[in-house]
Amino acid sequence: MKNSSTVKTAFYSLAAFALISSASCTPIKKGEYASGSATIFCDEGFRNILDEEIEVFEYTYPQSSIIPFYVSEQEAMDTLLADGTNSIIVTKELTKEQIQFMRSKYKRVVRQQPIAVDAVALIINKDNPVDALSMNEISDILNGKISKWNQLAGNDTTAIKLVFDNAGSSTVSFLRDKFLPEGKTISEVTNSFAQKSNADVFDVVKTDKNALGIISVSWLGEDLSIAKKVPMEQRMADYENQNDTINTALTTEVKILKVSNPNEDNDFSAVAYAPYQKYIFTGEYPLVRKIFMVSTASNSTVMHSFYVFMTGFVGQKIIGKTGILPYTNNPRVIQLL
Repeated sequence: MKNSSTVKTAFYSLAAFALISSASCTPIKKGEYASGSATIFCDEGFRNILDEEIEVFEYTYPQSSIIPFYVSEQEAMDTLLADGTNSIIVTKELTKEQIQFMRSKYKRVVRQQPIAVDAVALIINKDNPVDALSMNEISDILNGKISKWNQLAGNDTTAIKLVFDNAGSSTVSFLRDKFLPEGKTISEVTNSFAQKSNADVFDVVKTDKNALGIISVSWLGEDLSIAKKVPMEQRMADYENQNDTINTALTTEVKILKVSNPNEDNDFSAVAYAPYQKYIFTGEYPLVRKIFMVSTASNSTVMHSFYVFMTGFVGQKIIGKTGILPYTNNPRVIQLL
């Protein structure tokens, strides 16, 4: 019997085939954008970024249509490698072996480029007295050595409730690979709960004093939420403003924990940093990972046009509004809230 992952991949491949085949095959000149439809598979953690990118792209090029599928990172990889889509957004590059596989089996040329540097943020209820954690404390929480809030601060003996977006997310994989012994899972040794999305994690933390949420910092930026309430013409003027720099404020609806990383390289400094763009850029906030856009689309297709858009100025400017760091822009010092 086929497992659920295989069935899902097959379903996505069939669903995407008609869309891919409808993409424009008309040759286009350098600097022009193709029209047509295409699919992209994206880790659910970056949904709010991609939604805005697509909305702006389709507004700018109304003959184009980008259809997103929000799935686990592994499902996105599997679908690309089954040639069920020609573009994904994930936190891992394809290996040399995978690139060669795509070339030999499907005659696909792989393009992959970092589009952002994301921070994995730790959020708690505003009434929780904890303000910061060290990397060692995070490791102890994920390995079950610290299981109650009074082991960190205050007198609350209640168990720490770890809340993730979903069990197959790239955020869970990142923390597991960074802090746990090989073969171990976070759910084995912690009081953890998987939600359906990052938005659900945020909502749980807002109402539950005992929750410790693990979330992409892209869900915590105020600027993108504000931007989406502005008419598209005004948003476009802002996105195209070449003189603007990154200055994204983070939400105050939850407490965003600072993280310290005492080690030999920083003289064992106990200074803790919040996941603001400046500290992502300098590396002082330690829980960071690159986000890649991977495409096998040929030049005269709408997906290649979207790839160029995402890695260009406006696409990068949109990413800067979310709270994560666009890969090709430099941030300035911001005021911490």
